Amino acid sequence: MSLEDDVAEFRAASRDMWEEGAAGWSARRAAFQAATAPVSAWMVDAIEAQPGQTVLELAAGAGDTGLLAAELLRPGGKLISTDGAEAMVAVARERAGELGLMDMVEARPMEAEWIDLETATVDAVLCRWGYMLLADPETALRETRRVLRMDGRVALAVWDVREVNPWLETPSAIGVELGFMEPTPPGRPGPFSLADREELEDVIATAGFQDIVIDSVDISFAFPSLDEVWETQLDMSPTLSGLTKKLTPADHYRLRDAFDARLGEYVGADGSVAVPGRTLVAVASA
Repeated sequence: MSLEDDVAEFRAASRDMWEEGAAGWSARRAAFQAATAPVSAWMVDAIEAQPGQTVLELAAGAGDTGLLAAELLRPGGKLISTDGAEAMVAVARERAGELGLMDMVEARPMEAEWIDLETATVDAVLCRWGYMLLADPETALRETRRVLRMDGRVALAVWDVREVNPWLETPSAIGVELGFMEPTPPGRPGPFSLADREELEDVIATAGFQDIVIDSVDISFAFPSLDEVWETQLDMSPTLSGLTKKLTPADHYRLRDAFDARLGEYVGADGSVAVPGRTLVAVASA
């Protein structure tokens, strides 16, 4: 069945996946945000957030990028932190409370493809690693432009190509290589669906944005051991966690051995692991 044949089924499955994955993301939130902080910083700098403004974060997950921007909106500003999964919204809401920001943060469920806000009511939109996972990223970007005020900005991040993202690419790659899962068909949403710079610029421009700037940010995921890499992936990768639940014990060992072998080149003499990654980032004006 193609995505076009059953978009509703795809969206429902995606939402269920992230509802289930929220606990793992919450548990790994601090370490993940530390590793990916340069991406959040680039995005927040790009929107030039000012006191009194309203900023919307779409597909916010644990909400860290928007919460970083929230600090710049006082006095009088507001962050609207949203995600399609209610469990993810709860994680972001809890984090806002920990940071003492609940007086200016509205955390609520919302779909990025049909934004439940009035036209021209926000000054900036943030979306870190969200548009690439949507059934219709162009529609989501058109909705983003609709809710932005004149000259408002969107800042987004999508993953760069597989070859420079072994941490992200490894679970699905070894699953396919071992015959445990099918490769993602061309044109389907996924981590690398907007990894082509020209395609990314085209979808942003087609949605009506201008003054588009695309850059890249290199990051590194550090772990004390391969065991910790594996456990982190089980918590944060819906692909890996879903796959392992279906495998026999023997196939589970085969998968883990292949995983360790694939990441072996990133293991240091002391057993610690540093896996590189790269994301594309973009900013554009409404």
